[in-house]
Amino acid sequence: MTRQECHGPSIAHGAPGERLVNDRWQYLALMALCVILTLPLEFVLRSRVYRRPVRLLLALLPTVVVFTIWDVVGILRNHWTYSPTFTTGIHLGVMPLEELVFFIVIPICGLLTYEAVGDVLRSARKDTRA
Repeated sequence: MTRQECHGPSIAHGAPGERLVNDRWQYLALMALCVILTLPLEFVLRSRVYRRPVRLLLALLPTVVVFTIWDVVGILRNHWTYSPTFTTGIHLGVMPLEELVFFIVIPICGLLTYEAVGDVLRSARKDTRA
């Protein structure tokens, strides 16, 4: 099977089996994009997630701990693997760095969205009562 068949069309081409430099940053680039797209919620809709670091840490800690353990167990049992093509190759034990970043970034994005929606709904309720 060719590279294109496995991964779909790609604008970057290399020799068969060649690891393309840009590919290995895709996972982290996606996480950065998630942060960039939700960051305005903190400032425009005043989600107050980053402004309350203790609450943020308390919300993240159980998620990061539980899913890191789950991930490590899954990796050790060969339930899943991570493509070296799309990850940096930096590992924290057996877990790729990108997984830890995922466990931090995605919950933060979820919290930002949750708080922003809550603020919008509270504002809408106030407007209808007035």
